[in-house]
Amino acid sequence: MPIQLSDAKKLIEGILNKREMLLVTGECFVRYQGRAGSKLPKGKRMLMVKADKSFAIHQNRFLRPVNYMMNAVVSTKLKENVLVIEALKRKPKELIEVFFYSVDFVKGLEIEGEKDLSLFGSEKELSDQLMQDLSLIEPGLKPLKQESPLRKGVIDILAEDSEGSIVVVEVKRRRADLNAVSQLQRYMKQVEKIKGKKTRGILCAPSIGKHSMELLERSDLEFYKLDYEISNPKAEIKGLQKKQKGIKDFIEGKQ
Repeated sequence: MPIQLSDAKKLIEGILNKREMLLVTGECFVRYQGRAGSKLPKGKRMLMVKADKSFAIHQNRFLRPVNYMMNAVVSTKLKENVLVIEALKRKPKELIEVFFYSVDFVKGLEIEGEKDLSLFGSEKELSDQLMQDLSLIEPGLKPLKQESPLRKGVIDILAEDSEGSIVVVEVKRRRADLNAVSQLQRYMKQVEKIKGKKTRGILCAPSIGKHSMELLERSDLEFYKLDYEISNPKAEIKGLQKKQKGIKDFIEGKQ
């Protein structure tokens, strides 16, 4: 049963004042003004407003909202039997107006949002483990530097092989795609130009697509299947012996 618009307005304002997550569903028209302009025709949608001032309008399709705004100032008003909920951002100036002709549902939810997500098996965690034993990828591979910055990106691992060539190692926690191959190729060329010596590229991932593998081979890059298990509190790379010397050991050995 639809909620009276005046009652919906009071409920919404109370929820916003308590900084709870706000959910509103009903028939509405949406208008956006800002860097461009857009309109959503009249239809059933859900509005979500969070305590961090994010404002999002969802339809019953796709994961992403059809309209959204971060750091919005949210206000409500009744205008000619229409409930208008506005999201305003001043810099740059943007405005989303949601015109509700009817409201079916209004709910405020106390959702905990202060704790950070603990991610097991992140690319950084896998990279950290590989740095302890690069011989898992190739015998004689020595670590030089981790998270080495370039002009347009950061190399996961920079290493040296048994023949003295520089090796760029890129770690992916999921199936490697064409972007991953292009990224590695770009990093390898930049390092080769900076170092002025032969450079190789190795892509480490659980799997790689057919077209991605073809591009990788054409680009004279290499692939290593990274097999790992995720458990609490961390991920474990299978076959990792953790017996290789660290960066400090190699530096001291050269002195």
